[in-house]
Amino acid sequence: MKFGNVYWEQRALDEESKSASILAIGDSWFWYPFPGGSLLNALGPLVEPKEHTILAFGNNGAEAFDYVNGVYRDGVETGLRFHGAGLSAVFISGGGNDFAGFNDMRPLLKLNCTGIKTARGCYRTGNDTGTLGWLMDRTESSLDALINEVFTLARAGTKIILHTYDYPYPSGKGVFGGKGAWLKPALDDAHVASPLQRGCMVYLIDQFTKRLRNLVAKYPDRVFLVNSRGALAEGDWANELHPKPAGFRTIARERWLPVLEKTGLA
Repeated sequence: MKFGNVYWEQRALDEESKSASILAIGDSWFWYPFPGGSLLNALGPLVEPKEHTILAFGNNGAEAFDYVNGVYRDGVETGLRFHGAGLSAVFISGGGNDFAGFNDMRPLLKLNCTGIKTARGCYRTGNDTGTLGWLMDRTESSLDALINEVFTLARAGTKIILHTYDYPYPSGKGVFGGKGAWLKPALDDAHVASPLQRGCMVYLIDQFTKRLRNLVAKYPDRVFLVNSRGALAEGDWANELHPKPAGFRTIARERWLPVLEKTGLA
């Protein structure tokens, strides 16, 4: 499968006797299969003038843990070994699925949030398994391990670009309707007041962003962050986790392009 200079399988790249200069290791923001495609469909044209070719690894539903210790570990390692000597960059989209879905989101919240007035107050505190602190530690650690794998297997000077996603709206809308919702069912089950539910997602994405900034600070001039928070309005979202095609294009143009230009990729 391919779209312009973006490939989602090695075989399609081989058929055209091409090699990848950018690997995109990611979740559904890189793999979203519906008309208009994913964020990669919008990023490809931005790096094409520099003659870059993007090859994607991962899949819909991938968690950050999966890239280094889970189902996509071997594929990611093989891709880095095979293409590493020719890479200019690695794009990483990971962390969103670590808290998306009832079984992931619900444990982060207190048993009953009735009467709680702040988003922060709705989350369980501490670092016990299932708490927000535990989840952020695991996500940061997984991404750190992936970054170091890139350092080991790709050529010196390969840039790594992370991104923050955007603040989702817990609308209860999934890809195939309400039964596929990832966020609102958990918030409702925890009795989070409706006016506070979006604030809970803002708080969560902000905590995730802090962890990404830790990694940028740890590896200056090698790891870069696209801050796409606040880029979209509610009407720009197709469902609770994914923007519409125009929303992906907005994020690519307004938030990714300055970073791609800074790193010489666009």
